[in-house]
Amino acid sequence: MHAQEEAIVTILSTSDVHGHLYPTDYRGPGDKPLGMAKLSTLIARERRANPAALLLDNGDLLQGTPFMYHYAKYDGTGVHPAARALNALGYDAAVPGNHEFNYGLDLLRRAISDTSCPWLSANIRSEADGQPAFGQPYRVFTMPQGIRIAVLGATTSYIPNWEEPAHIEGLAFEDAAASIRRWVARIREKERPDAVVVSYHGGFERDPATGEPTEPLTGENQGYEICADIPGIDVLLTGHQHRLLAGELNGVAYAQPGSAGEALARVELRFERGDDGVWRLGRKSARLLRVDASVEADAALLAMFEEGERKTQAWLDQPIGTAEGDLSIADPFLARQADHAFTEFVNRVQMEVTGAELSCAAIFTNEARGFAGAITMRDVVSNYIYPNTLKVVRLSGRDIRAALEKNAAYFALDEATGALRVSDAYLEPKPQHFNYDMWEGIEYVLDVSKPEGERVAKLLYGGEPLDPDADFDVAMNSYRAGGGGNFDMLKDKPVVRDLPTDMTEILADYILARGTIVATCDRNWKVVY
Repeated sequence: MHAQEEAIVTILSTSDVHGHLYPTDYRGPGDKPLGMAKLSTLIARERRANPAALLLDNGDLLQGTPFMYHYAKYDGTGVHPAARALNALGYDAAVPGNHEFNYGLDLLRRAISDTSCPWLSANIRSEADGQPAFGQPYRVFTMPQGIRIAVLGATTSYIPNWEEPAHIEGLAFEDAAASIRRWVARIREKERPDAVVVSYHGGFERDPATGEPTEPLTGENQGYEICADIPGIDVLLTGHQHRLLAGELNGVAYAQPGSAGEALARVELRFERGDDGVWRLGRKSARLLRVDASVEADAALLAMFEEGERKTQAWLDQPIGTAEGDLSIADPFLARQADHAFTEFVNRVQMEVTGAELSCAAIFTNEARGFAGAITMRDVVSNYIYPNTLKVVRLSGRDIRAALEKNAAYFALDEATGALRVSDAYLEPKPQHFNYDMWEGIEYVLDVSKPEGERVAKLLYGGEPLDPDADFDVAMNSYRAGGGGNFDMLKDKPVVRDLPTDMTEILADYILARGTIVATCDRNWKVVY
């Protein structure tokens, strides 16, 4: 007979680190509260308390920083840095995310082969034989107490809607929820584990608390469905959406640790073993451990990547092209009042790479300075500061007018002087210059002397008044395409094309391919008051 025993199993998860090994955003100096080197410090703290803690990565590790871009495009030597990090920190398993495919299958497969731990994905299969494309869908880990934890990997099946076909050639992407349902049942029957953990590179399509839809139910994110409808799951580790989430839904503990290494997910499972010798899972809890100012970077990990970081920093300051004409931004506020060569350049790139007939883009901060003379990669990432991808959204002329009216609310008139200023709504509680877009492909005038909602004084397409009932394909960043910034008129619109590559990479590739960027400005819009 066994006396009743208790045991705790700790599971740690990173997700959407996006190549941030060093605590930097590469846009300027300063130590930032992010990155794998700082996560390593948190991981070490947890392991001191529980040396047997399972450590999992939930995807999107290979892409997202100039460091990884430089390695993939220019270096490519030795063990892949993502694999080196996983190996050095002793990860137990990894799951491929959608951005793992951005540099092609050869680089991904090399990273996988360089990694000591298995990469798990049940729903990405080989078209040739239907088998899991990356070796195995799950792994069972036996903890020191004899407790057996099954970890099943899955990846959002929406990848074919984003990725270049050549990067996923020969692969089939099964609906993640359907695959998880089948594999969990098989694992429960065959392995008889004490707990099942699903590490899913995908997020929640509904609010975990209310069940209300938070996005179109396309199948890109299925976390709510997985928790609510699939029996046999104890823990769901999520990602992809870059949200900071931890809680419990339908008896399933869930967590999502943001992005860029800003947090570590920690799930605790408490087991009891009775007189029959069988471990039974009791209480579960999930929380996030944030990287704050008190967390120092792991010096050993920094040293491991010192040479690659040095090469990256040197490359960031090397010219990748030249600006011919003036693409500099002397005064961002003035540049938001009439068509400007820099925003026209960004819009033209967006239109060219997507094939869209219209485009909108923002000057994200008042620190943006555009391009002048030699253009470096650091110039690109300093002006385009967000990790946005590109979408082409189908809008009606009526939607476009509504979006322009929303843009026009960025401005207000000073009551005392009548001068144009930024409206309070765009300054409090924080500056939101990124929520003001400038458009290309149409002609328009915004008259700030008019009441809000009535400020679009002119709106033409091809020299004719824009038809409110006609459809137009518009290129915009992924944040705006989701309705970000309270652009409700853009939310849930048909997505005609989705480019998964970061805009910084798109802009850099465009400049590299051409060498010289010529400033143009067709003055298709202006603000009056």
